[in-house]
Amino acid sequence: MKAIVRSKYGSPDVLQVQEIAKPVPNKIRGVLVKVYASSVNPADRYSVNPPFVIRLVSPLFRLGMGVRKPKDPGLGGDAAGRVEAVADNVTQFKPGDEVFGAVMNGYAEYGVARESKLAIKPANISFEQAAAIPVAATTALQAIRDKGKIKPGDKVLVNGAGGGVGTYAVQIAKALGGEVTAVTSTANLDLVKSLGADHVIDYTKEDFAKNGERYDLICDIAASHSVSEYKNTLNPNGVCVIVGIKTNIIRGLLYYQIVGRLRGGDKKFRFFIANINQKDLEFLAKLQEAGKLRTVVGGRYSLNDTSEAIRHLIRGVAQGKIVITVRPDNS
Repeated sequence: MKAIVRSKYGSPDVLQVQEIAKPVPNKIRGVLVKVYASSVNPADRYSVNPPFVIRLVSPLFRLGMGVRKPKDPGLGGDAAGRVEAVADNVTQFKPGDEVFGAVMNGYAEYGVARESKLAIKPANISFEQAAAIPVAATTALQAIRDKGKIKPGDKVLVNGAGGGVGTYAVQIAKALGGEVTAVTSTANLDLVKSLGADHVIDYTKEDFAKNGERYDLICDIAASHSVSEYKNTLNPNGVCVIVGIKTNIIRGLLYYQIVGRLRGGDKKFRFFIANINQKDLEFLAKLQEAGKLRTVVGGRYSLNDTSEAIRHLIRGVAQGKIVITVRPDNS
């Protein structure tokens, strides 16, 4: 089968298409998926070329991914396709099922997945649209619902609303009853309005931290402000959820975590890495089927052009998600 591989860290140019053996389902990753589409996530960028200091000090890289070169040459995590085969211990899926979720080395014609990290693909969306969901939409859901504890009527600010996580966050916050303000670029204003945002802020013309508005929940994807600015933009019981690991505000977050604990606990800031799981994938699928969630695809690439897809992500100008089409939906 064809797959994207890399034998060393570096620019996206290190990625190559090679013929490798098709994976075999096993007791841990018991579902073999014939991949139709994958999508690009920030983690893929850092898997291609992680800063050396992270490789050196991070246990994950030392033990799992390799310090000097990748232990696993494969890449990609989001995918959608049809079940090709299953291990004996798999009970929820059968060959022919259309699925989406976390697939090991999803930048390939076939990949294996844990049963617990897959769900049935909604019938009303394409494989491309389904492949965009797992990491980005699950991140948005867990940020808004689980970490942000949204309640109906809450004033929600999504900072970085035009990208992969942001487009989902706007819609999920609306679906869960929030009054949503979306912060994005001029080019994305109409897009986020079409996704249901109640208010929009063009960050090139207005600074949300200086307009006097206060919010019950900030979902921060862009990391464009200091911790103190976020704190001053929250209502007294408000919460700011930081999506991913943002190096430019980690120092401030650590300060508030440490000093806050000494003062009895500052719980305004929460940051996390999403956990892809079947229950949340099924929840997102129901939102898609109900017309309350749609995927915005801002770039399409073939498997052969995966390097360019990663470059597109690095440029930071994509609307919604960047997807990789591995094979046509009707093949």
